[in-house]
Amino acid sequence: MKPHRIANLLFAATLAATGTLRLPAEDWPRWGGNDPGRNMYSPATGLPDHFEPGKPKADGVEIDLSTTKNVKWVAKLGSQSYGNAVVSGGKVLVGTNNEFPRDPQHQGDRSILMCLDEKTGGLLWQLVVPKLASGKVNDWENLGLLASPCVEGNRVYVVTSRCEVLCLDLEGMANGNDGPFQEEAQYAAGPGKPKVKIGAKDADILWRYDMMDDLGVFPHNASNCSILVVGDILYVCTSNGQDWTHVNIPSPNAPSLIAVDKRTGKLLGEDDAHIGPRIFHGMWCSPSAGQVNGKWQVFFGGGDGVCYAFDATPAKEGEENLLKKVWWFDCNPPERKIKNGKPIKYPAAEGPSEINATPVFWKNRIYVPVGQDPEHGEGIGIITCIDATKTGDITKTGKIWSYDKINRSISTVSITPEGLLFVNDFSGFTYCFDAETGQLYWTHDHKAHIWGSTLVADGKVFCGDEDGNLVILAASKEKKLLSVTELGAPVYSTPIVANGVLYIASNSYLYALHNDSTPIPAAAP
Repeated sequence: MKPHRIANLLFAATLAATGTLRLPAEDWPRWGGNDPGRNMYSPATGLPDHFEPGKPKADGVEIDLSTTKNVKWVAKLGSQSYGNAVVSGGKVLVGTNNEFPRDPQHQGDRSILMCLDEKTGGLLWQLVVPKLASGKVNDWENLGLLASPCVEGNRVYVVTSRCEVLCLDLEGMANGNDGPFQEEAQYAAGPGKPKVKIGAKDADILWRYDMMDDLGVFPHNASNCSILVVGDILYVCTSNGQDWTHVNIPSPNAPSLIAVDKRTGKLLGEDDAHIGPRIFHGMWCSPSAGQVNGKWQVFFGGGDGVCYAFDATPAKEGEENLLKKVWWFDCNPPERKIKNGKPIKYPAAEGPSEINATPVFWKNRIYVPVGQDPEHGEGIGIITCIDATKTGDITKTGKIWSYDKINRSISTVSITPEGLLFVNDFSGFTYCFDAETGQLYWTHDHKAHIWGSTLVADGKVFCGDEDGNLVILAASKEKKLLSVTELGAPVYSTPIVANGVLYIASNSYLYALHNDSTPIPAAAP
């Protein structure tokens, strides 16, 4: 038996003897944790069901930890923080903006990826991403870095607000400037600007792939994708979309999903779905993956409202390498497209929507809701359970169940091992379903818009809302509200859990939460 397995068993046995049985500690290295199917569920236990976020110190910036409860540490972020945190290798990475510069060289609007110490929340290094010269049509002001990074080993893969795929060294510049990319000083300054000074607290870029330059894609307002890694391949949404007219698609022939070599950044293939001409607005879905009948498939929600499954291995076709469609399912019912013989014009509240949520793979099924840019407001939605074992156009044959009383949603679902499914919609409702049958058990009205997803762990459902609350519900067939905590700033991100600690980011702070009465397990060897 391997040493780390023995250590895990001894650790579990020790906890069992003390009456506090918990699973071994586990990182959360990417969107969906360690599950390529992206199910927002963790087997972690011992998490708090309430906490007190504390009060600012006299400087009005840092939080006084003596005024908190069930809080390990708090890190100051910018003023807008959409990027979901990940935890791996003793480090916490989270996206934000540059409202509170950590380096005086970098003033004004920038996108920031912060790398923090998992034990203390102290800043280890940051990636500074300059704005695109084209302005808010491609790179909306002050949003910050939207993507949740993906960590594998000592590599960090992230989509920036400049529509790039970057591979970073998890250690930053602290261990030197590694890799073929050596232009960090120019990158952080921006094209054509005087170079900045690079030090130990800066990011180390190993390689860079520019999707705008190399693929001709045109991101609408923002670029966002949590990169999926399967084997040696990265799967990335290109963020292609409309221009400022909301009518024209500048790059209709550009791909929507690409495969990239994780070691070199070389393009390995692109999707064959030709989604570009049918994009309603933009493309902001993150892909998921699962094995169906022994073969890996990549699942992807299109900007045309269609959920796709692609063969994970690019296939040579003529001069191109393509990710070939296995099946596709139109998630917008016909009555959402045509009314009284006339097309319903997007983004009408009663009309069709794209897919912004990540499709979740669970037991050979895909679970995915539809929704739109929150700036479009509220509207009707639908969540669908799709049979992932079929092939071809399965719009009429692949539906296992659907629920059309949900509103527009950009949230990814959480499913417990027992088959309880939880999902938010933008209107501010959390729903509890039977994942097998679609039976609705309950809804909870947060009375505030919700951008993020649910996280289910330790028999609890965690979610934040636009009013700045972290809401904790029981993960059960009977609705039970456990606590509501005001964080003082909107919560657009999704809670995650790693190594016995719950992380939740408001626009202003990242909170690392743990039960004060329960020891935090060390990460598994």
